Amino acid sequence: MASFTNRGTKKKPSWQYVISRMVNGKSKPIRKGGFHTKKEAEAAAAEIESELRKGIVPQMDPIPFDEYFESWVKVFRSDVGENTMARYKDSINNVKKYFGSKPIQQITKTAYQSFLNDYAKDGDKAKATLKKINTHIRACARDAIDEGIIRVDFTRDAKFPGREGKPKEEKHLDYGESEKLLDALMDNPNKTLTLYLILLGLTSGMWYGEIVGLTRKDFDFVNNTININKTWGTLKKCIKDSDPQKIHNLYGKLK
Repeated sequence: MASFTNRGTKKKPSWQYVISRMVNGKSKPIRKGGFHTKKEAEAAAAEIESELRKGIVPQMDPIPFDEYFESWVKVFRSDVGENTMARYKDSINNVKKYFGSKPIQQITKTAYQSFLNDYAKDGDKAKATLKKINTHIRACARDAIDEGIIRVDFTRDAKFPGREGKPKEEKHLDYGESEKLLDALMDNPNKTLTLYLILLGLTSGMWYGEIVGLTRKDFDFVNNTININKTWGTLKKCIKDSDPQKIHNLYGKLK
């Protein structure tokens, strides 16, 4: 049963509820104050009592959002790949930068949308980038709801104000454009490593990550084949044992 007390004044009321609760034979009441009206306190207390009847013990102690998010990543995303983990760490840094130690219980939909709006302006982010960080935080928020730490999914119906990404037709060359580029590269007298990499991608159809992930043992110059068995992540360090001369020799065979 809950009791209610105005701990403020008549002009500036501050209502508090106290819910009686016994844990292992000891009294451990749940208290929360700061409500402007008694009705607000009653509504909040009713939610807590409803959860207690369902066996859900609400988390009343404030938990810094950045600490909870970082802990959540360590527990629930420990098995992701190196590149994916690097993106999660980037999301953690952005949460630390914007929210700091603000309790996750105090993150509202308005506060979260303001974060996305500011994040979009920082470096002119694309919508796809905002959607990625939102995916990380949304999963965290939903698990926080399951744990009884928060009651509202503050990421629900979030808007992504970033700039639009390039349309698909602008992300690749058509056949005619590919032919023009190939002719220009072949006629270029300055055969640099960059030129060979472009030629290799153009003539083989390999992705950038696959090209720069190649190592010496991947080239079979007897059968004139390449073994593509890995990619180089853009968030990793450059693979140091790539051999430009090997690419040069392959280019000589291709031509």
